Amino acid sequence: MRKLYVLLLSVLVALLAPAPGARAAENGEWAVYPAAARLGSRPYFFLSADPGATLTDRVTVANKTAAPLTFRLYGADAYNTDRDGGFAVRTRQEKQTGAGAWITPERSRITVPPRSAVTVAYTLTVPADADPGDHPGALVALDERISPGGKGAVAVGVQRAVAARLYLRVNGPTLSALAVEDVTLDQDRPLVPGTRTSSAVVSYTLHNRGNVTLNPQVALKARGLFGRTLLDRDLAEVPSELLPRQKIRLTERWTGSPQLDWGDITLTATAKDVRETGTVSFLAVPWLAAAVLLVGGAAGVYGLRIRRRRALSA
Repeated sequence: MRKLYVLLLSVLVALLAPAPGARAAENGEWAVYPAAARLGSRPYFFLSADPGATLTDRVTVANKTAAPLTFRLYGADAYNTDRDGGFAVRTRQEKQTGAGAWITPERSRITVPPRSAVTVAYTLTVPADADPGDHPGALVALDERISPGGKGAVAVGVQRAVAARLYLRVNGPTLSALAVEDVTLDQDRPLVPGTRTSSAVVSYTLHNRGNVTLNPQVALKARGLFGRTLLDRDLAEVPSELLPRQKIRLTERWTGSPQLDWGDITLTATAKDVRETGTVSFLAVPWLAAAVLLVGGAAGVYGLRIRRRRALSA
């Protein structure tokens, strides 16, 4: 029986390197970077243009293996991943609507000899009606080889890619705008207070509403009754870059959250020229203990009424 191969296009954008100023994008077998005098001296493309302008530049693909490699070159739009807000790019099969659609390599297919590099020119044509602000993207080198993976009747074919980030700014008015939306709290408390440590998960959406890339920082503060500070921390699991018009859902665990308290949680997001907050209130009550007290109190009141009725009838 023949295996059915499902092609998994793996554009490994983690290989784009974690943040501006880092080394050139590579995966150990090949690297992609702007053409420069030496590897990694210019790890990303930083471009600016007016609407309607055409730019030219060059990208280099270096083969580090002992065999020739053939690649498909294409431009791709960038976005923030849902999982952790990391920098990612669209696959070749996806529709490109921004910088990815404006990039045209001089050659869309290249073969790079062993331990050599090939440099290809490309043009970037900005539409006359392009919105001002940042349009992040990448130059992607997609390996034509398909590596089999998985077992059974359905196998998975993996196709790898490496890309060099491209930061394009279209000249015009810019707006920095950030929002903290849909803040929620999911509490996990013991039925019997004190029997174990309680915890809570704070969830929120970080939304870049502007047209420039932001480098956000988020602080979480929880206050209880009478304004007592229960928690005050800077959050680490925040993307280093939040691209324009992107939003991501993030969570933060609070171990040792109160088992009996009433207050609110405030998330404060800051970036250059912007500061926004989102708040959610909470009520921490040991419901089992409260129910026992309520039932016990109701039973006591009922018993007292019965005794009074009997005393009056006697």
